[in-house]
Amino acid sequence: MLEQELKLKHTTLRNRLIMGSMHTGLEEGFWNTKRLAAFYEERAKGGVGLIITGGFSPNLTGKLTPIASSFNSFIDVIKHKPITSTVHKHGGKIALQLLHAGRYAYHPFNRAPSAIKAPINPYTPKEMTTSAVRSTVKDFAKSAYLAEKAGYDGVEVMGSEGYLINEFMAPRTNKRTDQYGGSNENRMRFACEIVRAIRARVSDKFIIIFRLSVLDLVDGGSTEAEVLEQAHALEEAGVDIFNTGIGWHEARVPTIASMVPQGAFVSATQLLKNNLQTPVVAVNRINTPELANSILQSEKADLISMARPLLADAEFFNKYKENKSDNINVCIACNQGCLDNVFKGKRATCLVNPRAGFELDYALEPTTTKKDVLVVGAGPAGMAAACYLGEKGHNVTLIDRQAQMGGQFNLAMRVPGKEDFNYTLAYFESELAKQNVNIELSTEFTDSMMNEYDDVVFATGVRPRMSSFEIKDGQKVIPYDEVIRGEATVGENVIILGAGGIGFDMVAFLTEPKNKSIAEFKQQWAIDVTEHKHIVKRNITMLKRSPGRFGADLGKTTGWIHRAVAKQQQVEQIAGCQYIELNRDGLVIEVDGERKTLKADTVIACIGQESNQDVFSEFKEKANVHVIGGAKLAAAIDAKRAIFEALQIARTI
Repeated sequence: MLEQELKLKHTTLRNRLIMGSMHTGLEEGFWNTKRLAAFYEERAKGGVGLIITGGFSPNLTGKLTPIASSFNSFIDVIKHKPITSTVHKHGGKIALQLLHAGRYAYHPFNRAPSAIKAPINPYTPKEMTTSAVRSTVKDFAKSAYLAEKAGYDGVEVMGSEGYLINEFMAPRTNKRTDQYGGSNENRMRFACEIVRAIRARVSDKFIIIFRLSVLDLVDGGSTEAEVLEQAHALEEAGVDIFNTGIGWHEARVPTIASMVPQGAFVSATQLLKNNLQTPVVAVNRINTPELANSILQSEKADLISMARPLLADAEFFNKYKENKSDNINVCIACNQGCLDNVFKGKRATCLVNPRAGFELDYALEPTTTKKDVLVVGAGPAGMAAACYLGEKGHNVTLIDRQAQMGGQFNLAMRVPGKEDFNYTLAYFESELAKQNVNIELSTEFTDSMMNEYDDVVFATGVRPRMSSFEIKDGQKVIPYDEVIRGEATVGENVIILGAGGIGFDMVAFLTEPKNKSIAEFKQQWAIDVTEHKHIVKRNITMLKRSPGRFGADLGKTTGWIHRAVAKQQQVEQIAGCQYIELNRDGLVIEVDGERKTLKADTVIACIGQESNQDVFSEFKEKANVHVIGGAKLAAAIDAKRAIFEALQIARTI
């Protein structure tokens, strides 16, 4: 099904897979044009049918930030021609996303239908005059006209996620009393005028995609009936494809993070599919060919949009078509390399594929001097290093003292909401076989191995850091790994030491169902239901020594979700405390000079890790010895850094 062509009114897409819009941080400036072209070229070579770029504003007030990208001059045409020609060279099509940020614009010149400040933006927008509205319609049309001159096959009009057009459509943000406010017919007038204006200025074969907010997930959003009325009006105005928009950026509901079940919002696309003649696109948490094909075969959508999955593996479609789906590097929806980076003003990349976005920077050239290389440790860093070294052409042996590969990933994938980490392990296993890496499990490193290999890479990982306070009466503080592996009995009154990622993972492990169903997810977050439903299984208290907010160092785009889950489960949180002792009565702590005893059946240490350096400490200064991942630095260890370091070490050997 994914491989089937899709015939539109005046053109054809070569298959049903769309690379959805995603800002990469390469959109700004002439100096990044070659990198952006290389990024899209890899995806076009990978077989995707249509690429949609990151958002470009049709005018200056609509820019996301003062330095963000816009598309409104012939200079932009010149800049973008190398991008479109590169995609066309490989048989793909590409559309430019036109995005006016509205009240989400992070500058004091932002504009909106009404002067209502967004809760996620310190700037209050200025209400657009009727003249400004009409001028903005012309700006969209001009940008589309210029996009066609630049070689784009179409545009996607961003009408969702709480940006300007969406703000006009929703009563939440549109309090106008002129012809662009009030009734649904008036609120959608702006969107329809934009589509008609674009259609009047471009050729018949030029594709107009409209990203319609089908599910706002905020109070005062459009109703289902209003969404369908909007869709029919836009269809009549000249839309060729409807993309599905899910949730505003200010919505307090997860929509794309790993804790969202796969395909959780396909029913929103199906609403359009059942009521329109125009092709519609399914979105959000679709990351495997099997899921994509099941959606298409059940006629819930006509096209599938994947953004992050094509960061993870540019060859996604080709591997599927060649019956090599087992070798797809599947997106795990962690957001760590992509969205977290973008929101920090960094270039987007991918935890499982650090070459994404750095195609011209991190080339992995075939070696001219084949070496025998030993990789010690088969966790994420070690497996990645072995794969990259094998790809370069070295003879690689990978050993691990455990009977299975995976390291910390074997723990992570047992945490509810992180089940997709299993895909990465499966990918590494497939890639190791493809690169003919010799794997020896249940094998200890011995000193004699140093003389048997040209280079040795130590990726021996980490072990849990244990508490240092006094423990009496036969009590025990349990390390987090024993709990996750099911080696410890957990009581009803639980104390978690630590408020970082491991601590919040432990909250999820103890309270959330694994492989959560879509129905359970929607019930938890009150989607299509009247109230939240939470089952508190245990009395959980989280403690941390430092003052301040719990989870302050969690991912920028996912941290709020972990904190929300802890709140849902009524987890008590105490900061700025000292741990005095654990005895038969419980854990004695001191806060602001006052001591108290917390009842505790189980105390779990989630206070970080220590590097497993004892294996190689006497060899680490040798020129042919390389240390990566948690073995190099346990502080703030994450798989993103581990796999990135694996790539960089492989490039030097």
